[in-house]
Amino acid sequence: MMTLHPKKLLLSKWTAVKPVARQKHFLVCKVIEPEPPEAPQEWIEIEAVYSKKVRRIRWRELLDDAIWRQGWL
Repeated sequence: MMTLHPKKLLLSKWTAVKPVARQKHFLVCKVIEPEPPEAPQEWIEIEAVYSKKVRRIRWRELLDDAIWRQGWL
């Protein structure tokens, strides 16, 4: 199992195992700061490379190998 830290995810590249809305390659475009600041980091925004559509997901979803692979494969 890979280890990730949400602060290091910005601009990282990801491939969806099953295409999401016909999109397969994504880039983390924003790490959303929690409210209040001492709360744990939970959300990120990923942008589809081709369509530029942005989705908000929980960053821990990226740890699931059945959904995401790191890099563009």
